[in-house]
Amino acid sequence: MSRRLTALTSFIVILLSYHAYRFPNRNPISTPSLTPPPNSTATNHIIRFIQYNNAHELRAYLERHVKCSGWKWVERRNPAASFPTDFALVTIEDRRRDFLIGEFGKLELVKDVSLDLSYQRVVLSAHEESGAGAFVDGKKKRPGKIFTSMSFTERENSAPANASWRRSLMMQKSQVTSLFGADALWSKGYTGAKVKMAIFDTGIRANHPHFRNIKERTNWTNEDTLNDNLGHGTFVAGVIAGQDEECLGFAPDTEIYAFRVFTDAQVSYTSWFLDAFNYAIATKMDVLNLSIGGPDYLDLPFVEKVWEITANNIIMVSAIGNDGPLYGTLNNPADQSDVIGVGGIDYSDHIASFSSRGMSTWEIPHGYGRVKPDVVAYGREIMGSKISTGCKSLSGTSVASPVVAGIVCLLVSIIPESKRKEILNPGSMKQALVEGASKLSGPNMYEQGAGRVDLLESYQILKSYKPRASIFPSVLDYMDCPYSWPFCRQPLYAGAMPVIFNVTILNGMGVIGYVDGPPMWLPDSEEGNLLSIQFTYSDVIWPWTGYLALHMQIKEEGVHFSGEIEGNVTVNVCSPPGQGDIAPRKSACILRLKLKVVPTPQRSQRVLWDQFHSIKYPPGYIPRDSLDVRNDILDWHGDHLHTNFHIMFNMLRDAGYYVETLGSPFTCFDANRYGTLLLVDLEDEYFAEEIKKLKDDIMINGLGLVVFADWYNVDSMMKMKFFDDNTRSWWTPVTGGANVPALNDLLSPFGIAFGDKILNGDFVINGEQSRYASGTDVVKFPKGGYLHRFPFLDSSESGATQNVLLSGMSKADSPILGLVEVGEEGRIAVYGDSNCLDSSHMVTNCYWLLKKILDFTASNIRDPVLFSDSSRQDKALQLDDNQLPSRRTDVNFSTYSQVVDKELICRSDSRFEVWATKGYDLHVRGRNHRLPGYAAVDLGQGSNSTSEVPFKKIKSVDKDGNSLGNSYLGYLYGDDQLDFPELVASHWLLPAIVAGSGFLVLWSFWRIRQKRRRRRKGSGSFNRSANS
Repeated sequence: MSRRLTALTSFIVILLSYHAYRFPNRNPISTPSLTPPPNSTATNHIIRFIQYNNAHELRAYLERHVKCSGWKWVERRNPAASFPTDFALVTIEDRRRDFLIGEFGKLELVKDVSLDLSYQRVVLSAHEESGAGAFVDGKKKRPGKIFTSMSFTERENSAPANASWRRSLMMQKSQVTSLFGADALWSKGYTGAKVKMAIFDTGIRANHPHFRNIKERTNWTNEDTLNDNLGHGTFVAGVIAGQDEECLGFAPDTEIYAFRVFTDAQVSYTSWFLDAFNYAIATKMDVLNLSIGGPDYLDLPFVEKVWEITANNIIMVSAIGNDGPLYGTLNNPADQSDVIGVGGIDYSDHIASFSSRGMSTWEIPHGYGRVKPDVVAYGREIMGSKISTGCKSLSGTSVASPVVAGIVCLLVSIIPESKRKEILNPGSMKQALVEGASKLSGPNMYEQGAGRVDLLESYQILKSYKPRASIFPSVLDYMDCPYSWPFCRQPLYAGAMPVIFNVTILNGMGVIGYVDGPPMWLPDSEEGNLLSIQFTYSDVIWPWTGYLALHMQIKEEGVHFSGEIEGNVTVNVCSPPGQGDIAPRKSACILRLKLKVVPTPQRSQRVLWDQFHSIKYPPGYIPRDSLDVRNDILDWHGDHLHTNFHIMFNMLRDAGYYVETLGSPFTCFDANRYGTLLLVDLEDEYFAEEIKKLKDDIMINGLGLVVFADWYNVDSMMKMKFFDDNTRSWWTPVTGGANVPALNDLLSPFGIAFGDKILNGDFVINGEQSRYASGTDVVKFPKGGYLHRFPFLDSSESGATQNVLLSGMSKADSPILGLVEVGEEGRIAVYGDSNCLDSSHMVTNCYWLLKKILDFTASNIRDPVLFSDSSRQDKALQLDDNQLPSRRTDVNFSTYSQVVDKELICRSDSRFEVWATKGYDLHVRGRNHRLPGYAAVDLGQGSNSTSEVPFKKIKSVDKDGNSLGNSYLGYLYGDDQLDFPELVASHWLLPAIVAGSGFLVLWSFWRIRQKRRRRRKGSGSFNRSANS
């Protein structure tokens, strides 16, 4: 019987070995299926070229050099077909996609190949006015170019208390033009005449009674109509150029060019936009309004075409987005410096709740975002034209955008037509708008930009304008709160991480310019020499704009200084000679600084925020932290102290803490200066040097560590996958809400680890009602620590299965909060959920808990509830390492990571003494120990010290090394690659081990049988001999 059982076991093991080797892709965790639905056979791709040419010549070029089958030329029958083009549209069969993309990419004239992405925009209904934004339908959308919601109507059945307010508002909003003084310019004869206005929207109907000057209507969609069947394009045109008395536009004589780029279903494609943009360039439009946008600033064909639009002297106005009141929600292209980004306000000059807030997030983690929006305008209940006749009111930044576009058209018309190209350009128009704007008293600069647009002030500026360069914002005043938030909330002090202020250089002298010599800091008094500033800035100011970042530190001799520092930063900008000029154009720009300085706070008051290990969308599918939120599937708000954690930042300042930001690895900060290192919602990996240094910092140097994690469950991640029609592949999250395996590596020296449960529920601690939203559990914790458990429901895939087996939705006590003292004076606190700190989707906040935790980690102040005897661990909570959450093996994580396959280096957000080194204790300080290829920083320079970018800039280049333009790409991630599975050890190692085990069992069974046969044979011989 035992022999039969052994044989059966061997057979099963061998069968499993063969099955695991033969069918490895059936494991949904290790390799997601990339098999598209049966009806998917081919997709459209855009092939961009390095130069313009006729379409038939480009077709002949491709057919001559790529003769294999699997692709077809797509004929584009639209008005742009009669002009040269810089791209081709081809259909590529899915089965030959990779090969053909490679073949096209090898061609000398080809710049790159990308998908023809589909975009969809949806009307934001009244009940979704706040916080819905770009993701309003809650469906599993592609994490790519997603456009913001269109404008919306206000609630029809408002509360009676609002009735009188609405009646008085009706008298105002019908004449929004008069609120800006448009009638004063009309009386002077300025009505927008001879201004070519391109409106990219849903089209317009011919012979509409509200418009006197519809010059051209063009259709770029696959629908056979020029008409507007939705009403949005007509409404936008009415705000700009309507002549009906009930809904007057700003520039009634403006020439309207209606570009129908959205279908009736509000769908569009990249290729439609590229053709329409090219046509706008070819037909020499003056102004272009784009009341759309989305969070994807890495869609290079779109972004670079916008640069080309403005480089061709077309003034682009775009809506900043309807994703307010959340911070870090700027939409592209309005977040681009060459575009006039418009936010919305109501008639009381309050920022509209729907208006997206800054800062820009392109520059994170090493830099700091730019100020956006540029200006704000009325965007609530604005009157505009209906589809056929009559007026209606709409709200949204897509309404505020045409308000500013109408003002721009009116301003363009004040310049004689013969002089417009000399004076007017995207740079000079933005100068006139931001310098003429009226600063509002309540909002900060990342909510209102320069303020409410002021038509008459801008008119005065343009009337006497001479080409020049300037800086926006032109003043940073620490005494001007709340406008200068967050800078005015925390003064400077010696020993801190550099405070970075990122301003925009506006160049009205020419489309291209340069910083002529290093910027200079000129203090007003001797105390100003305590301030040291390093500068990073654009190599080339193009198109019309660039950036200038100030990295500010107080010198060590200012450790006890308390007072104010004032002075000017001067920047000289030059551009090639203009029309009629002989010498290059030059201009001096001034940035006024009024800074507040305090003595260096004691160590226990100083908190360091880790920004470096945060990964955001784009470039990959970075999922939301709370899985209960269905209308915002991506983590795209920046995860910065001054974006979606801005309320927490204000709370910490109110509590007396000084919070600094680290955008470089842990080796780049001196732990002896800080009481606590704060890690919240982090997705990246860690260098081995970081793990070692942090252990020493805590165990030896007494640094406190606070970790707020989030969910991580591989099965649930796989469940979140969806088939993307654009890429013809399955998309799954790159990681969980937090990268728990990486955090566990970091916490391993202390015997702490998180698990893979996804816990949800309400609980009470210290009398505070709290919500645990998609948090994780603590599965390892050392003896002597304090661990708090609460009953929660596990909603992970494995937890849901367990609930089914137990016949119900059961709650089990799960440890979620732990506090422990380690080493000499080190203290650690861990908590499994960050949503209570993140203002994006917060249900209840846990700021009170964070303050009590910081009291412990920084000052060893122990709250009696958190350190009760009942929560003390008499023995360690243990779990085998092989049972801890594991990393996904089917994701090329280096595509998104700042750590994997990257070099450890301290960037310009670090203290000046470690710029371009590996950090403290990993280098000998001084010039001779800089890494090859990096500029040195003279640590002995005085207060006027400057530096060009002391690290390698990452630029978007084609295959020949030619720059693709604006150096903002230096802040971005690397190439945006897809998550295609690759052959890794886990795909063959497990089957090999199982197969080997099966062979060993079979071999052991054979050896046992041989021994038994020999024994029987020997025994038989002995018996025969005895009986003879």
